[in-house]
Amino acid sequence: MTKDLDTRGKTLDHLAAAAGRFKPRGKVVDIRDYGHGNVHGTFLVTLDSESEKHFILQRINTQVFHRPELVMLNMRTCTEHVHKRLQRAPLSEGRCWQTPYVLLSRDGLDHWIDPGGSFWRAISFIEGSQSFDIIQDIEHGREVGTALGMFQSLISDLPAERLADTLEGFHVTPRYLRHYDEVLARKGAVKSPEVNYLLRFVSERRGWAPILEEARAQGRLSLRPIHGDPKVNNVMIDTATRRAISMVDLDTVKPGLVHYDIGDCLRSGCNPLGEETMRWETVRFEPDLCRAVLQGYLLLARDFLTENDYEYLYEAIRLIAFELGLRFFTDYLEGNVYFKARHGEHNLARALVQFKLTESIEFQRATIDAIIRDMR
Repeated sequence: MTKDLDTRGKTLDHLAAAAGRFKPRGKVVDIRDYGHGNVHGTFLVTLDSESEKHFILQRINTQVFHRPELVMLNMRTCTEHVHKRLQRAPLSEGRCWQTPYVLLSRDGLDHWIDPGGSFWRAISFIEGSQSFDIIQDIEHGREVGTALGMFQSLISDLPAERLADTLEGFHVTPRYLRHYDEVLARKGAVKSPEVNYLLRFVSERRGWAPILEEARAQGRLSLRPIHGDPKVNNVMIDTATRRAISMVDLDTVKPGLVHYDIGDCLRSGCNPLGEETMRWETVRFEPDLCRAVLQGYLLLARDFLTENDYEYLYEAIRLIAFELGLRFFTDYLEGNVYFKARHGEHNLARALVQFKLTESIEFQRATIDAIIRDMR
């Protein structure tokens, strides 16, 4: 047996051991990588069971989530709240919603720590659904917006203080800017046309970066429960009805501004080329997709958004695109220590995409403002 085959065999044995700790209702017959996440190790486990054919197994990145037990507490608090909401007030006919639930380990815990110290969890799989990295068409865009509106609506009456702040400073742009300054001072930057463009881009916008946090400090915006990472590929679409059926990846559920969510959703959804394109010069924010997402979102979000919330919607779209570009660029400068990178320049390329998207958002401000105004 070659060394590679031997290593793969040991890896599969290790994954099978982890999967077996979570009381599967059948024998594990297959385990494979799943999704395109940048943080955790995520695997789809297949069982020889009719009642439960699959579940998701994840190895939590404890370099990112230093208190993974609090991540699990938030997830259970959120999903239990949603289940109770749906029991009290079922959705209108024709709309189905599923929330992933946590599978307990054989010890009755919501996680398992292996002998090497890795933190594992298992989550139910939403059968008969699929996700997409980019919005496929206008109707899909509307369903993406509906999914976020549905999720935020279902947790809108969950007191934010019941959730732990599992990622202190997450989406607080001024903190990312301070970290960027520290890394740049410590590491420097190997100059190139692309790096020079990114350095200049940050310099020209740094004074505007605190806009949402300043609004919160002034009492114009308030903390509420949020999803934290409502990218397009975290919205599950029913393969039969083509309607949104769930939002997954609940690691970042925590107190925050709803603007982080809708800003990230629109940043993710209104770039038809996607986050991983190499054609960064042609990246463009698509206003027709923005209109579709907001149509779906505001149909449900109108019940809990305030007048001040509407005033900062455009700034949220612009800021979250800038923020993610800043984070990618900082990680590149630091040596790719946070986001998974397939090669040394991967996070540099990602940063270019997000900053070009920010430019496009800025250029189309009048159009985006008009869309928001028409939807109110």
